Amino acid sequence: MKAVLLFPGQGAQKVGMGKDLYEAYPAAKEMMDKADTALGMPLTQIMFEGPDDQLTRTCNCQPALYLHGLALLEVLRSIVDIEPVAAAGLSLGEFTAHAAVGTYSMEEGLAIVQKRGAYMEEACQAAPSTMAAMIGGSDEAVAALAAECGIDVANYNCPGQTVVSGSEEGVDKAVAGARPAGIKIAKKLNVAGAYHSRFMKSAQEKLIVELENVDMVMPPVPVYCNYEARPVTSTEDIRKMLGAQVCGSVRWAAAMKELTDKGERIFIEMGPGTSLAGMMSRICKEATVISIQDVASLLAAVEKIQSMD
Repeated sequence: MKAVLLFPGQGAQKVGMGKDLYEAYPAAKEMMDKADTALGMPLTQIMFEGPDDQLTRTCNCQPALYLHGLALLEVLRSIVDIEPVAAAGLSLGEFTAHAAVGTYSMEEGLAIVQKRGAYMEEACQAAPSTMAAMIGGSDEAVAALAAECGIDVANYNCPGQTVVSGSEEGVDKAVAGARPAGIKIAKKLNVAGAYHSRFMKSAQEKLIVELENVDMVMPPVPVYCNYEARPVTSTEDIRKMLGAQVCGSVRWAAAMKELTDKGERIFIEMGPGTSLAGMMSRICKEATVISIQDVASLLAAVEKIQSMD
C-alpha cells in the first residue's frame, strides 16, 4: 500500500514504549539491541522500565522516540507491503523520517539524535525558559502576541493549535494576554525549556557542526522539512533544514496541507499516542491516518491495510 510515513516528536514518549514489540518480534529486538550497543547504554531499559523522569530527559527521550518509530516500521514492513510515497516528522520526528527512507543509517541517525537531545538539554539548563499552547486563535494573532512579548512561535501544528516558546516572563505575559488577543485557551506546558526558540541557539550551533559529519544520500521519496514545510532538495539542504529547525518554527500544518493538496490521503503514524492523527483531522478531514504505537495497534493496522489493498 502507498502511504505517507509520519513520526511524532518529543512529548509523545511514555514508559513501556516498545516493550511488547521487542518481546513479540525478532526484527524489533534485533534493531533495539543494535541501538543499545551503538549508544553504549541501555536505552531500551529506560524505554521499557523508566523511571519516567529518566525517559523524559531530552537526551534519552529523543533517541527513544527515534528508535521506537523505526522499530514499528521495520515490523510493519515485515508483515505487509508498504510503499512510502513521502515522509515527515514533527520536530525530532523529522530525523526519524529521514532514517525511515534511507537518508542515513539507523545508527548514524541515532548518534546524531542523541547529540541533539544532549545539546538541547544543555541549552535548557543554561537559562530558565518555557512554552505554552495557544488554542482557538489565528496564526496571525499568536505571532503578533509572541512578537509583542519578545518570544517565538515554536509550532504551527494545525488550525487553532499553536505553541509559543521563550523566557518564562515572556510566556507568562503571552498567556495573560491571550484572551484579549482573541485566543480562547492559553496553557503553559510542562517542558524543560523553550524548544524551537532563540533559547536553543547554542544547541543549534553544535548540531550544525555534527551534521556535517553524517553520511547522507538523497532519499528516494520526498521528505518534508519542518522549517520551510517543503520537500528537501539535496543533502546540503537536508543538513541546513535539520539545523534550522532547532531554533525555527515547526510548520507542521503547512507541510501536511501541501501533502494533502497534492492528493495524498493515506498516512501511517508510528510512535506513542495519536497526536499527529488528531492534528490531521483539523487539517484535512478526508485524510486517513493509521496510528501504530504497540502490538495491538500494529495488528489492527495490518488488518486495515490489507482490507484497503
